[in-house]
Amino acid sequence: MEDIAGMTVKNSLSRSVAINHATVRERANMITFLHLCAERGINVVSVWGNEIDKIGEGAALAALESHGITVSGYNRIGPFTPEYLDQAQFELERAARFGADHVFLFTGGLTEKDGDLGAARKHAEDEIARLLEMARRVGIKLAIEPLHPMLVGDRTVLASLSHANDLCEALGPGIGVVVDVYHVWWDERLEAEILRAGRAGRLLGFHVNDWLLPTRHLLTDRGMMGDGIIDLVSIDRMMRRSGFEGPVEVEIFSADWWARDPGEVLDIALSRCQQIFGSN
Repeated sequence: MEDIAGMTVKNSLSRSVAINHATVRERANMITFLHLCAERGINVVSVWGNEIDKIGEGAALAALESHGITVSGYNRIGPFTPEYLDQAQFELERAARFGADHVFLFTGGLTEKDGDLGAARKHAEDEIARLLEMARRVGIKLAIEPLHPMLVGDRTVLASLSHANDLCEALGPGIGVVVDVYHVWWDERLEAEILRAGRAGRLLGFHVNDWLLPTRHLLTDRGMMGDGIIDLVSIDRMMRRSGFEGPVEVEIFSADWWARDPGEVLDIALSRCQQIFGSN
């Protein structure tokens, strides 16, 4: 697949493309990231609290306002350790100050001393219920992003859309799901669970990237859209049939792409989105 080189690619899809700062954060701090997005007509981003800390909240808010960029997702609350949960109220309130649509939940995986996956999941569910009450008071939504089952050991205990939908149904308003193709493309229930979430109005985001063969690292070897084996067109159509009207959000954790010029990475990402999602 050819890429557009040597030029800035504008975000010209009929529906918008959002960029998650994680895609270029190794070589672009938040100020640089927002400037690069604005140059390309990208007006929706997802942000990370630790990146805001690096430049200061005031500078981050001013940059967003000056470029006319809004925030979709705020990363994140978790892992669910007592120390981190003590910061949950602050994270929720800061996400609200940044006008974020939703805050991501990151449960963390199993510890060696635990070993009881059922108990770990029950603990995570109880903590999410507590966080939801806090989020409702702040006026911001919580987002469950189920991760690939390969990450249950060290990063999450929520590893399917079925589980996420069940939990959202049990907890009620104010919580929804984000579909990241990297984590759910394998699921035989994918279409049914996307439609289930769509009918309930709980689809909060759609993250795109690709699954490479071979995958050399479980976390930092995601592919650029079109470089791997995920049927992105089919999943996109599932999302549209479900009623989702939000942006296609590029989120790529990749040592290879992090090493490249961030402007070039954004140009290639926009070009690929135009090729893959532009006519669906």
